[in-house]
This record gives sequence, C-alpha cells and structure tokens, in this order.
Amino acid sequence: MTAAAQMLTVRVPLAVRKPRGGRKLILTPGGMAPRGSTAADTTLVKALARAFRWRRMLETGRYGTIDELAAAEKINSSYVSRLLRLTLLAPDIVEAILDGRQSEVMTLPRLWRWETVERQAQIEAGFRKI
Repeated sequence: MTAAAQMLTVRVPLAVRKPRGGRKLILTPGGMAPRGSTAADTTLVKALARAFRWRRMLETGRYGTIDELAAAEKINSSYVSRLLRLTLLAPDIVEAILDGRQSEVMTLPRLWRWETVERQAQIEAGFRKI
C-alpha cells in the first residue's frame, strides 16, 4: 500500500474454465477446495429442511393434522406426507445429503421410489416368513 494513493491491490490466482455442460468451473489455489461435484443437492437440502420444519410444527401442536399443515402452506397434503417421510431417514444419510456426499443418483424422486420399493420388499419378506 502506497502512502500517496492509499490503494490496496489484492491478487487472487484463479482460473475460470467452461466444461462441456456449460457451467463455469472456478479453480482455486491448492489449499482451497471448490464446491463442485461434491456440492449438496439444493433440492434435497430444501426438501429435508421443509420436512423437519413441518415435523416440528406438528410436534409442537401448531397444526393438528397434515391436512391442516398442507392447507396453511397452500400445497397438497400428499406432498407434505411424502416429504415428512424424509425425517425418518437415518442420521448418517441426512448428514451425507447436507454435506453433498450422497450418490449422484440420489435425487428426491428416486429417493421416494427407492423408499417405496424398499418398503414393499420388506413387507414381502415379512409375509414369506409367516
């Protein structure tokens, strides 16, 4: 910084590259890791946040039923029910989603389908034991 100009110049080495998908990728110096492919899926993170918020509202008694909650949020009650099921995921799965460590194929629609398939398989396995 010079005394006459009172100006500070900061230089940050980085490179901007455009991969095939059309998104820009910023490469930072070796010590800092950019949030690229490991970034959290915002759709899943928002769904988890809504689910846990809605569960808290139901548990505290703010809304007595899922239908009341859905009416207040102006959305379909079946959507609320599906999202509320996300609160039953194992804590390590929730943490992986929030940290962006989940598999690339783990999307919200696939998670709902997987949950249904798994539940159906568990039910069938239970009937086979009888």
